[in-house]
Amino acid sequence: MSFSPVEIVGYIASLFVLVSFLMKDIKKLRLINSVGCMLFVVYGILLNFSIPIILTNTAILIINTIALLKKSS
Repeated sequence: MSFSPVEIVGYIASLFVLVSFLMKDIKKLRLINSVGCMLFVVYGILLNFSIPIILTNTAILIINTIALLKKSS
């Protein structure tokens, strides 16, 4: 079984999002989830600009960033 580089990015992104939901600390959850979202944006771009993937994960990334900034102040 072989995977393309694009598929590998997608699987790694999925892993980060999945692992983020195992976190008890909300800050860690949002940080790890943000990494997954960034990877999903890259994945969406690599899939010839899959707009639904890019938009959804950009929106989640913005929400995570705002929440993390509020927690740090």
